[in-house]
Amino acid sequence: MATSKDFYLYVRECLKDIPGISFRRMMGEYIIYKNNIIIGGLYDNRFLLKKTPSIAGRGYREEIPYPNAKAMLRVDFEDRELLMELIDLVYRDLL
Repeated sequence: MATSKDFYLYVRECLKDIPGISFRRMMGEYIIYKNNIIIGGLYDNRFLLKKTPSIAGRGYREEIPYPNAKAMLRVDFEDRELLMELIDLVYRDLL
């Protein structure tokens, strides 16, 4: 099952205030970039961030985005401030 356009538009709206965020559609899913670095993606209507040291121990559920892929961390949208912080932490870990 691919990510729905409605979910993509919702996520895009939630992340619109984060500088450098962009999306690329790929095979029915969406890859999320910050300043041209992949930080996560939308897979089957799930928001997943790359598992990096700064967020790995915070209790987020590991999920596989697609068969044979590395586990990523599923993040919900309950707190936008926290979401912005997590995205920044992942980005800094990947620099």
